[in-house]
Amino acid sequence: MEIRKPIWTSASVLFYTGALTVLGAATGSLGYLSIHYGKGALAAWALLPLCTLLAVAFGLRRRGRWIAGGVFAFAWVQVWAVFLGILFRWWGWNPGAQHSAFGGWHWVLWEIVLLAVAAAIVLLRLFRFPFLMLYVLAGGWFVVTDVVSGGGTWTAVVTLVIAIVYLLVGVAVDRGPRRAYGFWWHLAAALLLSGAFLFWWHSSESDWSLVATASVLFILLAGATWRSSWAVLGILGAFAAATHWTGEWVASGFSVFAPDRTWVPFVVYAVVGFFFVVLGLYLDWRRRRGEPAPPPPTPAAQ
Repeated sequence: MEIRKPIWTSASVLFYTGALTVLGAATGSLGYLSIHYGKGALAAWALLPLCTLLAVAFGLRRRGRWIAGGVFAFAWVQVWAVFLGILFRWWGWNPGAQHSAFGGWHWVLWEIVLLAVAAAIVLLRLFRFPFLMLYVLAGGWFVVTDVVSGGGTWTAVVTLVIAIVYLLVGVAVDRGPRRAYGFWWHLAAALLLSGAFLFWWHSSESDWSLVATASVLFILLAGATWRSSWAVLGILGAFAAATHWTGEWVASGFSVFAPDRTWVPFVVYAVVGFFFVVLGLYLDWRRRRGEPAPPPPTPAAQ
């Protein structure tokens, strides 16, 4: 079956917005019902949005509305995870309060996450909707990280390793017929790398220098992989470093040019802006040298 990439149109924006709004209403309603009903009755009530979302997803799929159906399938996985949590609490399988997201033994939570990931994989094979990869990658990272680490530096190390694996898999996926899924591998890798780096580098001036350096490398990696998600996160990192230095310099005291240093933000952001333009010109020069970009996925009919 052909793997298609959703394209942004007015209709697809409404599909995403509408289905995700329904998801918010469904989870909110379950929160409301949890106050007024016991655990068994709440589990029964949870079957209503669970069955409704799945029926709508498959109904839209049969009518050829694969983007709308895929977004409802995405919403269904979230409600499925909530339903499992309600069901397990009814059975007395409570994850319990934890002092750390990665501290302790979370076997009930692991089971919920793994069952949600399994459901996402099944729907991914049925709907061929790349958005569902978000559950697979996020769930895989959380379970592996939680099993082998207990928080702190070791969690950041494990996250860094998983991010590198995701990057390598994303590069491999980009070269095959499943390129539409590659975006999510790259995005997950970029987010995990950013999280690990910021965990280590967020206090001293040398830390923020490393953040700025990593941001430039992210932008260059975007040119090497043809994935703009790296550039977006690189730009955000560069702005974060520039904002930090701007605040430091404004608060640092007297200046010969202006006592209150209100001129500093304008100069800093002007330099950052010109630097982005220079990087953009460099990436465009590389493209014009004849390095072929991977063929785009076949646009999907709405």
